[in-house]
Amino acid sequence: MKKARKITALVLALAMMMGTSLIATGCQKNETPATPSKAAESVASSEAAPAPAAAEGKTLNIWVWNDEFQSRFNDYYPEVKEVAKDKSTTTLKDGTIVKWTINANANNNYQDKLDQALLAQDSAAADDKIDIFLVEADYALKYVNSDYTIDVKKDIGLTDSDLANQYKYTQDIVTDKSGALKGTTWQATPGLFAYRRSIAKAVLGTDDPAKVQEALSDWTKFDNVAKQASAKGYKMLSGFDDSYRTFSNNVSTPWVTDTTVNVDANIMKWVTQTKDYTTKNYNDKSILWDNKWQADQGPSGKVLGFFYSTWGINFTLLGNSLKTPTKEGGKEEVGNGAYGDYAVCQGPQGYYWGGTWICAAKGTDNVATIKNVMKTLTCDSTIMKKITTVTQDYTNNKSAMEELANSDFKSAFLGGQNHIKLFAAVAPTIDMSKAGAYDQGCNEAFQAAFHDYFNGTVDLAKAKANFEKAIKEKYPDLTAVKWPA
Repeated sequence: MKKARKITALVLALAMMMGTSLIATGCQKNETPATPSKAAESVASSEAAPAPAAAEGKTLNIWVWNDEFQSRFNDYYPEVKEVAKDKSTTTLKDGTIVKWTINANANNNYQDKLDQALLAQDSAAADDKIDIFLVEADYALKYVNSDYTIDVKKDIGLTDSDLANQYKYTQDIVTDKSGALKGTTWQATPGLFAYRRSIAKAVLGTDDPAKVQEALSDWTKFDNVAKQASAKGYKMLSGFDDSYRTFSNNVSTPWVTDTTVNVDANIMKWVTQTKDYTTKNYNDKSILWDNKWQADQGPSGKVLGFFYSTWGINFTLLGNSLKTPTKEGGKEEVGNGAYGDYAVCQGPQGYYWGGTWICAAKGTDNVATIKNVMKTLTCDSTIMKKITTVTQDYTNNKSAMEELANSDFKSAFLGGQNHIKLFAAVAPTIDMSKAGAYDQGCNEAFQAAFHDYFNGTVDLAKAKANFEKAIKEKYPDLTAVKWPA
């Protein structure tokens, strides 16, 4: 294969989506022969000598976009011996060096660089080949339906028994068209509505999760509370994107069918609600991840609540709630900002948001190590329970989560609430059947196109036209956009 040939991430994505690999249409992959271990003991001449076992590589290359999995690996994988001061490498007890490659997600940076590295996988030196790479729900199928991921069962060796306690949806999203399981994860990501206790008391007269849930149990009630909150000087939501996933994860059709983009009626309900909230000042006109959105989650925020999945509560909301960040010497304790002033309820509709999956790259020479990593960090109920207990992340093990849900487990950040019980009720209901390879691009383009509409700089027709233009530029193979009647 010509190294000079420039192949963009888009081309790779299209090839993967069509079920054919670029390698298959160019030149065939040639696997590097495994290095045999020491010769087996001599056997009787009448017997055939057993095949030697393949030697494991001494470098395990893992590609990620942030340090979330890196921390789970370094803190909970029992084979870790030492972590470098700069965290660029991790040394395992058997001497294997884990090299971490972190490329931020912004502007498709992670996928672009990953795609180029995977295209060079065949020609890369053994110690430079990618062994493990992580993917998110919005683009998982791009890699799952490709030749660059290998079967977790057939190739890696995990069994149905190993995987039995995982939530079904976490396997559905990484199962390819032929039924092969191409990844596994330590987390499940059901969503809830996280609200400020003090603001709930001011608006509803109570901060009790059961009573707040009763007041927010459907969208009509949710809108009524938004009106009440506004009358008391509070915002219901921070910005335009806060409720998006609750609508987009409850659609009746996938984003793309054949070459047609389907804008589901439920996503248009988000448009209607968000325009209404913006006009009536029920939101703070922020955009997901911007400074205003983050500040609204802190002690000076006047926003009733935020839609968040499991990772968001402990990984984002907690940090944003602190008056003095931990990096500035602050502690995660009551008295530091809004710590302890949050609680969660199920909200008007069940949903999920995000999730991270571990994929093994074709060409790896660390199959045994990868099997142990996957089995330990995604199948071991003791370790799953420990991760949840320490980090409050919701892990992908039904028995461990049910045990915590029915225990006296408490979250100090959530004012002593056992939020695992609520997550455990939502997780089994998650449906990934409408997920597709174009989800990330469609979701991002749709939200961006309608921000201008919410701000009043374009009308509805122009926002729709801007979305269609963005989609055609991003995915030239998609030929039409279908809007609901």
